[in-house]
Formats: sequence, structure tokens, C-alpha cells
Amino acid sequence: MSTPTAAPLAGVTVVAMEQAVAAPMCTRVLADFGARVIKVENPDGGDFARHYDDVVNGPAGLAAHFVWCNRGKESVALNTKSPAGRELLHRLLDHADVFVSNLAPGATARLGVAPADLAERHPDVIPVEIDGYGPGGPISHKRAYDLLVQAESGSCAITGSPGMPAKPGPAMADFTTGLYAAMSIVTLLYRRERRPRPGPAPSVELSLFDVMTDVMGYALTYTQHSGIDQEPLGVGSPAVAPYGAYPTRDGHTVVLGTTNDREWQRVAREIINRPDLAADARFATNPGRCAHRQILDDAIGSWCARHDLADIQKTADDAGIGNSRFNKPSEVVVHPQLSARDRWRTVASPKGDIPALRPPPVISDFEQPMGAIPDLGEHTDAVLTELGVTAEELARLRAEGAIGPADE
Repeated sequence: MSTPTAAPLAGVTVVAMEQAVAAPMCTRVLADFGARVIKVENPDGGDFARHYDDVVNGPAGLAAHFVWCNRGKESVALNTKSPAGRELLHRLLDHADVFVSNLAPGATARLGVAPADLAERHPDVIPVEIDGYGPGGPISHKRAYDLLVQAESGSCAITGSPGMPAKPGPAMADFTTGLYAAMSIVTLLYRRERRPRPGPAPSVELSLFDVMTDVMGYALTYTQHSGIDQEPLGVGSPAVAPYGAYPTRDGHTVVLGTTNDREWQRVAREIINRPDLAADARFATNPGRCAHRQILDDAIGSWCARHDLADIQKTADDAGIGNSRFNKPSEVVVHPQLSARDRWRTVASPKGDIPALRPPPVISDFEQPMGAIPDLGEHTDAVLTELGVTAEELARLRAEGAIGPADE
């Protein structure tokens, strides 16, 4: 067994002014790899994602989105509308390596912490700004949330069923932007370590719209070269056929399909026992199968309706055909694959321990720390004391409204 080593990002300090999902996911990933993340929140309610719902241990500022995205961070409650609060923010940045924000357009400039400001006052800090549409365009000024960007980028148009577009369930724009941001930060930290360069640290600019148009790469490329807007196909794929969801005799739904011509032949001959379809020239290639997908879906659907899920999956596995069970979230949280692979842990919160899935990367010489979920302003006094703020100054700043209430 390998000897555990220090977390890869141990010693890296990230200051974040963040809301909702995109930036918090970025900094959560960094915290999972060992970075110290200091989350600066408004004393009046903090990150608004704290209050989306009250499903996690009651109404305690621990909404499901917040719990998902904010473990392992320290919460410091600063009123950055006040001069004293802004100066405390700068004192935090004096000791930071990275500054991450996803505030409204122009907000960091008004606070004096835009990339140009940091280049002057905090030249060693890597500024990372996440916004909706990126600067310089006709809709750059607009508010942008995950659903809005998914609609604008075309993602909703290829999700759902024909004539019934839908938003993809997960927050794809937010989540993927957060991962891109984290990857950009790690890249710049690596370059700084390996190839130092003169001058202020480079900045990172990410927009949800740019990320989602990248995620839409296949669909946009297809349309550019065909002139066709692909229709959404429910639990299916416009790129390959047959490939979809089929009800089973025992009331479940199986998802199975093919990715190449050889697999199609095995489906037709070894699973649904339709050599006539295997020999039909219309289905010899994937474009042909896509053009006639309804015939194939009907044939596979009819076969699945006569068999139980377990038998279908065994037959498909024996034939080397990919398949899965269509699960609801309630079935995933008790999924035997997760328990067998020891994927669950608990993280502390202001209202007790909360179950959480381990981060996806499995690294042989350390387990990512998965620290506690912070209460609003829980670390204000401790962090500011590290900066040299005395007890008397804390009391004065609190009386002036520059910082949140005293830690309990």
C-alpha cells in the first residue's frame, strides 16, 4: 500500500466571492485537492444558494445545491459595500494565490478587485472571473443562470422529445464551467511553479455560454455541415441507432444499443433473433439505421416487452452489447455499485453529519479531504485574527457592520 502524501494543492490559498454553482463547484474541486478556500459571503444571507430549499436537516442555510458545492471551505462574512469590508478583502488577497468570482457583470470592478486591479495591488494572485456570456457581445450585460444559458446555447433544443424540448436535468452549464475554471487554475499554478514569468499573474475569463457552445460541439458541427437541426429523441441519441430506452416485461426500463455495425449485427442475430433485419441493406450502416430508427426501435421494444430486465441484461452482456437500467435518483443513492466501491463518506455540517459521495478521481497516494460544510460567517473571526486583526478591532468592525455577527 502506498504511503499517503500531502494533498496536491496543499499550501494554495483561494479567496472566492461566489454564488450558486459555477464558481462554488470550481473552488470545491480545488478544496477536494487540498487547497484552502476562503469563501467571502455577504453577512445578510450569504451565498443565495444556501436558501434554495430546506431539505438538508431543516432550514439552516444548507440547501441541497449549497451542500453539494461548498464542502471543505471557510466562510468569512464581509460587507464589501463598506470601505472597511473592502479593505479586509484586500488583506485576504495579500495572502492568496487565486481569486475566483462569479458576480454580476462589472461587480468586481466596482469593488476594486477586477483583474486589472489585482494586477496592480495583488500581482501574484491569479484572477478568475466567471460570467454568463463573456464581455464584448450584444448580450454580455444580461443575467445568466444555468437554464437561461442552456436555452441560449441550443442545449434545450436537442434535449427532451420531438416537439417537447427540455432542460437537461443536471446544471450542465454551471458544472462544466466550474470544472473548466478549476482546470485553468491548476494549469496556471503548474506553469508558475515550473516556468516562472515576470509581471502580474495571468487572468482567466470564462463564460457559461462559451462553455456550453463547446459542450454543444457535436450538435453544432452536425448542423453546420448538414443544415439540419437535430430533433431531441428522449432517452436516445441522434448520432447512432439503435440506441434507446425500452420497457421490460417486469415493469423496468432497460437502455441498450449499438455504436458500430458489428454491434448491430450481434443485436439483430444474438439478442432479438431477427436475422432478416441483420441482412437488410437499409440497416447495414449507421446512417441508414438512423434514417430508419423507428423500425429498429419497434423490433427491439417488442423483444424487451417479452422479457424481464435481468434476462435482457444477461443476454446483452453475453453478446457484448452495452446496456444499463434506467434508474431514478432514489435508486441511485442505494446503488450497489456505489456501496461495493466504498464511494460514500460523511461530511460535517452545522446541523450534523451529511452523507456525500467521494470526488470522482481515485488517486493512489491520498484520499481527498472532503472538509466540512461551513455555516455563514463561521470562520470570520479565526481568519481575520490570522491577518492580525485584534479582538478590539473585530468588535469595532462588527459594530460598524463591516463583518458578520460573532462566531457561535
